[in-house]
Amino acid sequence: MSSTANICPICGQINQCAMEIEIETGIKQVEPCWCTRVKFDADLLARVPPAKRNLACICVACAALGGVQGQPHDSV
Repeated sequence: MSSTANICPICGQINQCAMEIEIETGIKQVEPCWCTRVKFDADLLARVPPAKRNLACICVACAALGGVQGQPHDSV
């Protein structure tokens, strides 16, 4: 994984992005990352610092607290 692609840009914890896990391990993931099936609330996205936008996934915990349409769940 790249040094930041696996880190949540909001809390700094591991985000467990399925796409990054597949890149790192070469093992095809059974399902796409959970984040591809939800819509993130604009207020949640605004919490991502500008320098960290579009570089890494928000983790399930931050998404659950911050507002998503759909059901965030850990796909790993």
